[in-house]
Amino acid sequence: MEAKPESHKLIFEKEGVYLHTNAKRSHQDTTVPGFIRIVERDGEPALEWSPVEDDGRNTPAVLYTKKDGEDGEEETKFDPGYEPDWAVISTVKQERRQERLPVKETGHWGAFSLPLSELYSLRRARFSLGRNFLVLTTRGSASLPPLHFRRGGTRELLKAMQRYIRLAPSPLDGRLFLAYPHDSGALSQSFDELHLFDDTSADLVSRFIQDPYATTFGGFSKVTNFFRGAIRPPESTLGNRSPQDALSPHLADEEPGFELITCGAELGPRPEVKRGKPLDNWDQFLDSEGRVTDPQRVKELVFRGGIVPSLRKEVWKFLLGFYPWKSTTKEREEILLVKTDEYFRMKVQWKSVSEEQEMRNSLFRGYRSLIERDVNRTDRQNSFFSGDDNPGLVLLHDVLMTYCMYNFDLGYVQGMSDILSPLLFVTENEVESFWCLKGFMDLLHQNFEESQEAMKQQLLQLSILLKAIDPELCDYLDSQDSGSLCFCFRWLLIWFKREFTFEDILSLWEVFWTRLPCENIHLLMACSILESQKKELIGSNHDFNSILKHINELSMQMDFQKLLCDAEAIYLQLTSCKELPVKVQEVLGIYIPSSSADESPNTEHRETDTLLSQSEARGATSCQPFNGQTPQRPPPTYP
Repeated sequence: MEAKPESHKLIFEKEGVYLHTNAKRSHQDTTVPGFIRIVERDGEPALEWSPVEDDGRNTPAVLYTKKDGEDGEEETKFDPGYEPDWAVISTVKQERRQERLPVKETGHWGAFSLPLSELYSLRRARFSLGRNFLVLTTRGSASLPPLHFRRGGTRELLKAMQRYIRLAPSPLDGRLFLAYPHDSGALSQSFDELHLFDDTSADLVSRFIQDPYATTFGGFSKVTNFFRGAIRPPESTLGNRSPQDALSPHLADEEPGFELITCGAELGPRPEVKRGKPLDNWDQFLDSEGRVTDPQRVKELVFRGGIVPSLRKEVWKFLLGFYPWKSTTKEREEILLVKTDEYFRMKVQWKSVSEEQEMRNSLFRGYRSLIERDVNRTDRQNSFFSGDDNPGLVLLHDVLMTYCMYNFDLGYVQGMSDILSPLLFVTENEVESFWCLKGFMDLLHQNFEESQEAMKQQLLQLSILLKAIDPELCDYLDSQDSGSLCFCFRWLLIWFKREFTFEDILSLWEVFWTRLPCENIHLLMACSILESQKKELIGSNHDFNSILKHINELSMQMDFQKLLCDAEAIYLQLTSCKELPVKVQEVLGIYIPSSSADESPNTEHRETDTLLSQSEARGATSCQPFNGQTPQRPPPTYP
């Protein structure tokens, strides 16, 4: 019987697409001109490239891995000279090592074809070659050679591809897009196979579409390029936007510029810093009417040594803004009465919502559902929240529901229960814990906003600091496509709540609340953790997957006291550098615009706002560890 001839249909074609055979050895003539096409072969769409000398009539070599159990040989994988950018890491099985695809001495390549169903991701590569590349990664973990569109055409290609697959942008990396089938059932199955979520119920995809932030939080250790909106709802949510319009902000034909951050000068020696004794005498700071006489000194002592547990309940209310520092005892009694009344008025609002009303308010219903689920799994190992019918769980639930009424625009996002539980544990009071949560969320609320702009900015600032203090480590992470530091996302989101023990977090947060020696002390803490792991990361030659695994395994294994000392030492070392880059100065809060003063960059005027005092200036003397005793380089002071 005669074999049925293969049918094919040309959907898209673009010439002037060059295949780049090795991204690292860019000085060699390793680009091959060719055509890029989307072709339907027997109804299956495929992305194909062929060199100019190929007339395109022959079937290109297929470069993808067959699924387990299917017939067919494994492809020979191409080594592009760098590690691909992964969005999701499978922890089920270890990836096979990539093998180098032999290249003829002429540098010419044969054609290749990739079924769109086997496309895993594509990204705009940021190589320092003066050109932009599109890099494709298959579901079998193979990276194809980068493609350079010398005559443009990436938008047209992506628009054509979206007829068959969904391309979901990653907010943390505007160059990275993940490929998904339009069939949401297949998407749900892929999530289940990766065990990214705590449950595999039938409404997984719908919940992920509604709130991917919350749905993925529990499995974030397996998600690196975390994305909100990576899976978009049906067209009703997208409105009249065309696929081309949706992609255009992320995949413009011109690559945006970026700045290389280096110190430009050798950093001096890093000073040795030691922790001090905790604040253990509160009465000495109160006058006869109960005012705190020296708030700055209190903050210095807390920064240096923390607070003894018996005083936390009182001092935390000042650090988190529930009580003004200059309030008298009588004024605080009046504040408590007013705030108690205000709290219960808000609580009555949500408790008085009838079932019928709630059925017509999907947003309120969603907040309640998320809170009820998270309350039942927040710090249950702590005696304050352990066991069934625990009153601590009821308080946790009620405070979070009331916060939704206080800030309904933000509502509830997973992770906020982690923020509240230590506050409730210390205050043991529903009203006080709520207002302390309000004060804490004033610092963190941008972390939970849908745009994630604050999280992107913090990851960028962390990268700037790390590049300044340890360019070798930063370069190594870059070489393993870990330079975005996305594995630090959870650290910054909830201020290391899941990285240290519960008792350590109580001590760590009260130090952070002093905002000493700078507002971004949490970024310095992240730097100290990364530096502490430098030997392991580089010495063991970790790749992207093992870097992620190693960082996640640090949870509950770190000495936060030592890391705090290292964080302060990093600050002192950086601020002693006379040629510190402006970007680093801005992150540390010490930048002075040249037009505002004749002083050197290290002479810091305090900002005129609520954060810094104008009365002090930073001297240009050598660094000494901050000890609260009028140091030569005093930390910022706060009203």
